[in-house]
Amino acid sequence: MLASWTPAPMHRWRVLLLRLFGAQVHPTSHVYGSAKIWLPQNLVMGPHACLGPQVNCYCMATIRLDDHAIVSQGAHLCAGTHDVDDEYFQLIAKPIVVEAYAWLAAEAFVGPGVTIGRRSVLGARSVLFKDTVSNGIYAGNPAKLIRQRRCG
Repeated sequence: MLASWTPAPMHRWRVLLLRLFGAQVHPTSHVYGSAKIWLPQNLVMGPHACLGPQVNCYCMATIRLDDHAIVSQGAHLCAGTHDVDDEYFQLIAKPIVVEAYAWLAAEAFVGPGVTIGRRSVLGARSVLFKDTVSNGIYAGNPAKLIRQRRCG
């Protein structure tokens, strides 16, 4: 209620609100007003990290975005699932790490327990359930390594 209506440039206000609710967010991080963060105390964002418009951050476990990591519009970071073989369908929560300079493109999905390597790219609408290598470009459902980045 205090963040969703705010104009796009009001990142510092939204960072302050997240910090009041227990998130560890660097003051230079950017969080858009339409981003949804479930359980902010499990969110960690480094300098210049960005959660774009309509990102869904389901922080059942820690979700960490390192320096300059970008999560683009409509992406979904889901740090929880259920044990389908357990008769009680027990919750399983595993952290997600987006390392420095990584980019998750529009509407990408990242499952629990995944580490996205430094400078990796996850293509639009890709679905990722396994760790990536540094500088890797991934796309598809399930996401597969397409090639290595030529920079960094």
